[in-house]
Amino acid sequence: MNKSLVTNLLAAALVVVGYVIDSAMVLSVGLFALSGAITNWVAIYMLFEKVPGLYGSGVVPSRFEEFKAGIAHLMMKQFFTTENIERFLSEKQGFSKIDLAPVIGKVDLAPSFDALISTVAQSSFGGMLSMFGGTDALLPLKEPFIVKMKASLVEMAQSDAFHELLQQEIEQPNVMADLQAKIANIVEQRLSELTPQMVKKIVQDMIQTHLGWLVIWGGVFGGLIGLVAALIQG
Repeated sequence: MNKSLVTNLLAAALVVVGYVIDSAMVLSVGLFALSGAITNWVAIYMLFEKVPGLYGSGVVPSRFEEFKAGIAHLMMKQFFTTENIERFLSEKQGFSKIDLAPVIGKVDLAPSFDALISTVAQSSFGGMLSMFGGTDALLPLKEPFIVKMKASLVEMAQSDAFHELLQQEIEQPNVMADLQAKIANIVEQRLSELTPQMVKKIVQDMIQTHLGWLVIWGGVFGGLIGLVAALIQG
């Protein structure tokens, strides 16, 4: 239900009834209620839409750069402060939730095996290895080596000792500053995608429910003022 439309129709109905029955009091209540409701409705419309010739209208889309700057300031000064980041990092559960297994699973460990083969070939075992077909004899070990190596890395990444070392490194001042800079860059990139129309819709969606009540209360208080005016004149 459109609260604004219903309020304006009721106020207009009071005006018509007051005129038809020739009641100064009902007419006054209707006129004041209609003026209050329409005034608030126009004010709300002007908040989001630019009206030619009316200075100050369309303030939300016209100030969208300040709106974005305000969001960026809020994010960096209230949420992603050094204190808040350090508080998160100091909580053990923060790092216990970091699962590096998917990352390790995507790492190509073939170069590691090749480096191992090269090291063996250049060592004192190289001559002995040549008697058994050279480095090609070790190729069947490549897949088992990669599987075992990834399993070992996953186990290491899930250990408390690894999490403590990771936490200590991230909490270094230079790392913290770099982390904040990266977060700020991400926030700015996301905000740069906003347009005036998107900002207008965001604000409208947030307060749309309450805007209708402004029109309703405008009509109610306008009607009360009209009633008082009619009583005084009477």
